[in-house]
Amino acid sequence: MLTRLGFTPAERGRKSAAFARCDAALDTRAAAVGGRLSIWSPGRIEVFGKHTDYAGGRSLLIAVERGFIARAAPRRDSQVHVVDAASGMACETLLDISATAPDGHWSNYVATVARRIARNFPDARRGVDIAFESDLPVAAGVSSSSALLIAVFLGIAAVNRLRDTAIWHESLPTLPQLAGYLGAMENGGAFGRLAGESGVGTLGGSQDQTAILCAEPGKLVDYGWMPVRRHAAYALPASHCFVVASSGIVAEKSAGARELYNRASRLVTHLVRLWNQRSGRSDGSLAAAMETSADAPDELRAAIAVSAETTFTVDELSRRLDQFLLETYTLIPAAVAAFTSHDWSALGAITARSQLAAEQWLGNQIPETSGLVRLALEGGAVAASAFGAGFGGSVWALVPTADAAQFAAVWALAYRQRFPAAGAAAMFFATAAGPAAATWADDLTVD
Repeated sequence: MLTRLGFTPAERGRKSAAFARCDAALDTRAAAVGGRLSIWSPGRIEVFGKHTDYAGGRSLLIAVERGFIARAAPRRDSQVHVVDAASGMACETLLDISATAPDGHWSNYVATVARRIARNFPDARRGVDIAFESDLPVAAGVSSSSALLIAVFLGIAAVNRLRDTAIWHESLPTLPQLAGYLGAMENGGAFGRLAGESGVGTLGGSQDQTAILCAEPGKLVDYGWMPVRRHAAYALPASHCFVVASSGIVAEKSAGARELYNRASRLVTHLVRLWNQRSGRSDGSLAAAMETSADAPDELRAAIAVSAETTFTVDELSRRLDQFLLETYTLIPAAVAAFTSHDWSALGAITARSQLAAEQWLGNQIPETSGLVRLALEGGAVAASAFGAGFGGSVWALVPTADAAQFAAVWALAYRQRFPAAGAAAMFFATAAGPAAATWADDLTVD
């Protein structure tokens, strides 16, 4: 099954061993042996599309070959038990709208899934035992939290046969719609007729969930937002791969960096409000507003200049708008052209503009992530950029595949010398564009 999904040979071996350890962890907890399911839920790289999803823009994404391996066993009651097979840490809750967990702990994602499924699928009351392993860096911008949420969702959905329900067929018939729903699950919003429920506290969009569910092995996928929609996919040449460096600075969306992340989102909400007040329209996203006419950006800038808002300054609002416009309408189209023509020199220049806009306009970079970018370029990377929510997190570097291992070692050494405290917790790994999330039974029936 791992071969069919598109894993490279080395990763197939590692994943197979992880599945065996998850089964052993379920056996230790006396979980049911019959009816077990396998689950894969990857992390992701946002190659381009910094903070564009909740603004209705566009992103270029891949799934990485690291993520959550899990085995799930159905229960006879409504309990949801989840255990980390590597550490032994566990949590349990009910598949019920009363499910709770402490904020800032990974069990909050488990409880969020249980509450939302119970609310939107009232007949789903069969619990599950899940054992998982993850080889992703935690709270590092590679979507470890969303990958966990999706792994738990897939386990509960499978044992309750949610895909066979009328609710699923009416509201979630396609993968992009499912990705949009899971984004709403995480941020707490409603999704069409599926009522909202308290999420994990972030005001994000659906980028992470879409990358995890809709990635294509060996390809860069191009998606638009609000609603989630696929534009295209572009083959990545085997000659190059990505190396990811987690900075070692926590970018935990459910804790310390959450308010900074949410402020960037609230800036967009305020821009849309200003636009609708000035234009008399009711556009639902910043992208929808800016695409109404060629003059729309200038009209919004005029509204910003005379706004009396005290929460956000004119400069903050202007910078947030400029970053969104540059990333969505200039850099992403240029990056697509560079990737498809293998013009690595052009890609390096385009990526540098995206990183500079993140530093100067979006304001979500820290010395460690900016330092990682500089060190990657000094080490010979074709291009390098921070990605994810920011305020910590990770950086990707595009390098020749044959040089990836050596590049990663040199990059890691240089970073640990420059930032010894953060470097001690940093992680470096190479990855191809990997497969999307999947669930399958032991008879290899794919869900």
